[in-house]
Amino acid sequence: MKPPYYAVIFTSVRTNVEQGYAEMSNLMVDMAKQQEGFLGVESARNEIGITVSYWKDLESIKNWKNNVDHLQAQRMGKQKWYESYKVRIALVEREYDFEV
Repeated sequence: MKPPYYAVIFTSVRTNVEQGYAEMSNLMVDMAKQQEGFLGVESARNEIGITVSYWKDLESIKNWKNNVDHLQAQRMGKQKWYESYKVRIALVEREYDFEV
Protein backbone atom coordinates (compact mmCIF):
# COMPACT_ATOMS: atom_id res chain seq x y z
CA MET A 1 0.00 0.00 0.00
CA LYS A 2 1.25 3.42 -0.81
CA PRO A 3 0.12 6.25 1.48
CA PRO A 4 -2.05 8.10 1.92
CA TYR A 5 -4.77 5.64 2.90
CA TYR A 6 -6.99 5.07 5.92
CA ALA A 7 -6.75 2.61 8.79
CA VAL A 8 -9.82 1.51 10.75
CA ILE A 9 -8.59 0.29 14.14
CA PHE A 10 -11.09 -1.95 15.93
CA THR A 11 -10.15 -2.90 19.50
CA SER A 12 -12.40 -5.17 21.54
CA VAL A 13 -12.88 -7.12 24.73
CA ARG A 14 -14.77 -10.36 24.17
CA THR A 15 -17.45 -12.09 26.20
CA ASN A 16 -17.14 -15.82 26.90
CA VAL A 17 -19.60 -16.61 24.09
CA GLU A 18 -17.87 -18.44 21.24
CA GLN A 19 -20.93 -19.73 19.36
CA GLY A 20 -20.78 -18.44 15.80
CA TYR A 21 -18.00 -15.90 16.43
CA ALA A 22 -15.21 -17.47 14.36
CA GLU A 23 -17.53 -18.13 11.43
CA MET A 24 -18.86 -14.56 11.46
CA SER A 25 -15.38 -13.10 11.80
CA ASN A 26 -14.12 -15.08 8.80
CA LEU A 27 -17.20 -14.15 6.77
CA MET A 28 -16.73 -10.44 7.52
CA VAL A 29 -13.08 -10.56 6.42
CA ASP A 30 -14.05 -12.37 3.20
CA MET A 31 -16.80 -9.84 2.52
CA ALA A 32 -14.60 -6.84 3.31
CA LYS A 33 -12.05 -8.13 0.79
CA GLN A 34 -14.75 -7.83 -1.88
CA GLN A 35 -15.64 -4.23 -0.97
CA GLU A 36 -14.54 -1.42 -3.25
CA GLY A 37 -11.61 0.40 -1.66
CA PHE A 38 -10.49 -2.42 0.67
CA LEU A 39 -6.68 -2.64 0.85
CA GLY A 40 -5.93 -5.21 3.55
CA VAL A 41 -6.37 -6.37 7.13
CA GLU A 42 -4.25 -7.39 10.14
CA SER A 43 -5.55 -8.90 13.37
CA ALA A 44 -4.33 -10.15 16.76
CA ARG A 45 -6.05 -11.24 19.97
CA ASN A 46 -4.91 -11.73 23.54
CA GLU A 47 -6.68 -10.02 26.46
CA ILE A 48 -7.94 -7.55 23.90
CA GLY A 49 -8.43 -7.97 20.18
CA ILE A 50 -7.05 -5.58 17.62
CA THR A 51 -8.08 -5.64 14.00
CA VAL A 52 -6.80 -3.00 11.62
CA SER A 53 -8.36 -2.78 8.18
CA TYR A 54 -6.95 -0.53 5.49
CA TRP A 55 -9.05 1.47 3.03
CA LYS A 56 -8.55 3.71 0.04
CA ASP A 57 -10.80 6.51 1.29
CA LEU A 58 -13.49 7.53 3.78
CA GLU A 59 -16.27 6.74 1.31
CA SER A 60 -15.12 3.09 1.15
CA ILE A 61 -15.13 2.91 4.95
CA LYS A 62 -18.64 4.39 5.09
CA ASN A 63 -19.91 1.90 2.50
CA TRP A 64 -18.48 -1.03 4.48
CA LYS A 65 -19.94 0.26 7.75
CA ASN A 66 -23.37 0.43 6.11
CA ASN A 67 -23.16 -2.98 4.39
CA VAL A 68 -26.31 -4.91 5.38
CA ASP A 69 -24.45 -8.07 6.42
CA HIS A 70 -21.86 -6.04 8.32
CA LEU A 71 -24.67 -4.21 10.15
CA GLN A 72 -26.11 -7.59 11.21
CA ALA A 73 -22.69 -8.72 12.44
CA GLN A 74 -22.38 -5.47 14.42
CA ARG A 75 -25.74 -6.12 16.10
CA MET A 76 -24.77 -9.69 16.97
CA GLY A 77 -21.42 -8.49 18.31
CA LYS A 78 -23.13 -6.10 20.70
CA GLN A 79 -25.63 -8.75 21.79
CA LYS A 80 -23.31 -11.77 22.14
CA TRP A 81 -19.58 -11.43 21.51
CA TYR A 82 -18.27 -8.14 22.88
CA GLU A 83 -18.13 -6.66 26.36
CA SER A 84 -16.79 -3.49 24.78
CA TYR A 85 -15.18 -2.19 21.64
CA LYS A 86 -13.78 0.99 20.16
CA VAL A 87 -13.35 2.05 16.54
CA ARG A 88 -10.78 4.60 15.46
CA ILE A 89 -10.24 5.88 11.94
CA ALA A 90 -6.84 7.29 11.05
CA LEU A 91 -5.21 8.71 7.96
CA VAL A 92 -1.91 6.98 7.23
CA GLU A 93 0.40 9.54 5.70
CA ARG A 94 3.65 7.64 5.88
CA GLU A 95 4.83 4.07 6.37
CA TYR A 96 8.09 2.18 6.51
CA ASP A 97 9.10 -1.35 7.38
CA PHE A 98 11.93 -3.75 8.06
CA GLU A 99 12.30 -7.28 6.76
CA VAL A 100 15.13 -9.81 7.16
